[in-house]
Amino acid sequence: MLTLAEYPANLLTESFPTLTERQPHMATQTKPSPVTESIDAAAERVVELNEKAVANGKKASAALLDTYEKAVISFTESYEKAAGTTKVDWIVSAAAAQADFTRDVAKAYTTAARELVS
Repeated sequence: MLTLAEYPANLLTESFPTLTERQPHMATQTKPSPVTESIDAAAERVVELNEKAVANGKKASAALLDTYEKAVISFTESYEKAAGTTKVDWIVSAAAAQADFTRDVAKAYTTAARELVS
């Protein structure tokens, strides 16, 4: 009769066949399966669609940034014109400074965004 301590000791001393000893060698497959070919074809289509999506995203982003920049310029010009109609020097000066600042911030924003997109 084995005691509880002898059983694990016997397990450690037994030799077990390795994976290569238990299984015979399989022949290598030389002909690709139709499933593998269809998966490869699908993967290629996904890569192509992904590249097209990235290119279209870059074009859309560039158009959006151009539109944003034009809108800011248009808004700041209108703001300056409206302030100019008051004929009050400090209002005209403040509006011009604010418009310049807004244009500078918009220019910096769109430049940084273009660098990220391209």
